[in-house]
Amino acid sequence: QVQLSESGGGSVQAGGSLRLSCVLSGYAISSPLCWAWFRQVPGQDRQGIARISTDGTINYADSVKGRFAISHDNAKNTLYLQMNNLKPEDTAMYYCAADPNNMGLGVGGPWIRYWGQGTQVTVSS
Repeated sequence: QVQLSESGGGSVQAGGSLRLSCVLSGYAISSPLCWAWFRQVPGQDRQGIARISTDGTINYADSVKGRFAISHDNAKNTLYLQMNNLKPEDTAMYYCAADPNNMGLGVGGPWIRYWGQGTQVTVSS
């Protein structure tokens, strides 16, 4: 069974940093995956913020560009999101996602193959 397990969320003050991790287990296919981070505020859609496409191309949503960095360690099968200069508006539940097909950076939903359980990030002013 394929599982994505996230960690690293927490509470920080504005201007602080956090690093989220997401470990993939149970995936036995050698083809590259598209990896992404999404976030969701209660009452709103889940929105993509960073993505590594199957060819390794990295894209960011404008809201996080220059502050967040996505990376993937193939040897550890782990996805990371380094978040710097955090702002109160970054407060959300953060989800990692993976799919054999490239994901867009728009709304995320059940059409995406694998989701993590989510980790809460809270940024206070």
